[in-house]
Amino acid sequence: MDLHARRADSFGAQAEAYAEHRPDYPVAAIRWALEPLGSSERLEVLDLAAGTGKLTAGLVEEGHRVTAVEPNEQMLSELVRRVHDVRALPGHAEHIPVRDESVDAVFVGTAFHWFDQEKALPEIARVLRPGGVLAAMWAEPDPDVEWLAEFERVAASSVESQRQNPTEIMTHPSFGPVEQAVFPHVHHRDSPEAVVAWVNTHSRMLVIDDEERAALTEKMLAFLRARRGTSDRPFDVPLRAQVFRMVRVSE
Repeated sequence: MDLHARRADSFGAQAEAYAEHRPDYPVAAIRWALEPLGSSERLEVLDLAAGTGKLTAGLVEEGHRVTAVEPNEQMLSELVRRVHDVRALPGHAEHIPVRDESVDAVFVGTAFHWFDQEKALPEIARVLRPGGVLAAMWAEPDPDVEWLAEFERVAASSVESQRQNPTEIMTHPSFGPVEQAVFPHVHHRDSPEAVVAWVNTHSRMLVIDDEERAALTEKMLAFLRARRGTSDRPFDVPLRAQVFRMVRVSE
């Protein structure tokens, strides 16, 4: 298994920690993604590569009928345990287990970079109704915040980020042009340890050896404990939610 595949498959063993420590997504971003549908009524929504349900929960809270599709059994089990009133199915972006033209929107939360786009985009187009929306979202530390940029350098592991640039979403004849928006968000953390627990759910940390992970954990904790504002009380980590949407065109 190559490194990219190992990283994509690394989350299951940490499903509980992932559910506990990963951030959610801003409601404003979800609503913006659905604007092209021109309706606030209850929609049929697919959360693709849903993980433990961080985005699924937000879609359910907005009142939509949600189907969550996730390939990893441990992640899907954690989603079912934590998010109710959702249909949960095993499946991949390249082979989605729902009917043709059966959903109004497909959401992907911090997972689109793992897809084989040449196979996934036609499959997503198949399950979307004409006029439906594909929305790919990422919620990540705000790169314009100085202390976070420094923390990211401290937390860098020997595994370079292999995530493609989100703007490199392929064009496809079934979809209109890509539109983009950015939304401010925060991730509430109650201690330096909670921040490190979040970082340690990322694939670049999951695939390194225990010795390197332990050394990086100590470096991250030392950095956070030395800073006023992150040392000894709850605090918010500034995030930036980046959203890309495309509308399914009629053929």
